[in-house]
Amino acid sequence: MNGHIFDIQRFSIYDGPGIRTNIFFKGCNLRCLWCHNPESQGMENELLFNKEKCVGCGKCNEICNKTFTDNCIACGKCVEVCFHDARRISGEIISAEDAAKTAIRDKAFYETSGGGVTLSGGEPLLQADFAAEILKICKENGIHTAIETAANVPWGSFEKVLPYLDMVLCDIKCIDEEKHKKFTGVSNKTILENAEKLKKSGMDILFRTPVIPTLNDDEIEKIAVFCKPFRYEILAYHETGCGKYKSLGREYKLADITPPSREYMESLANKTGAEYNFTGV
Repeated sequence: MNGHIFDIQRFSIYDGPGIRTNIFFKGCNLRCLWCHNPESQGMENELLFNKEKCVGCGKCNEICNKTFTDNCIACGKCVEVCFHDARRISGEIISAEDAAKTAIRDKAFYETSGGGVTLSGGEPLLQADFAAEILKICKENGIHTAIETAANVPWGSFEKVLPYLDMVLCDIKCIDEEKHKKFTGVSNKTILENAEKLKKSGMDILFRTPVIPTLNDDEIEKIAVFCKPFRYEILAYHETGCGKYKSLGREYKLADITPPSREYMESLANKTGAEYNFTGV
């Protein structure tokens, strides 16, 4: 079975216990204003262009006359001739077996650290059958499995993967539905319904919220109450994704937002009983 991903990151320590391999799926049905992986949103391959690295050699235009136009199909020909790494393609089709093999080769690190494999994105449950196949292979090889999800999918998508999961990392952005629509483009009704079902599933759950000053930081206490009695982690907003929007030719709409200080994150954690991760989201 094949699926669409945009990256595999080995030796990650932020998305689940221990040292992990993160497999990032292409495609997401939310459009969070703060998304730091905008290249994950569309299901199609996308070309990223770093203007600062371009030396203007013209090789890309020699091989493809669609390079700087809206007709670009992200075929990758210009990437092959760009010797200054100013261009790269986000997205590749990969088999579940090959994705799992990449994770399995680091099994020794998982065993010593209590780590494993995390499916992330994008939204991995938009490719639930593909996700389930990867997780199944990993479980058969004795690897701890986790999935990071925004939960805006039919419950049937969860049912496909839950038999092969040890842990779910579930994002809750806002409790207020209107705020959620404003900041992510969608209602949170399905998300909250799925979160309630997850609570009853017996699954190990870590609920998480990105803290975006002036947008959803006044929601943290409400979210913490909703997530009880399960673990709850707040993640500090950061600006590392800004450059990706520029590379994709898109506007980053939160350029004026200042990341929260460590002291502010600590105060929210103390107030709500949440764990906090200052490395950000």
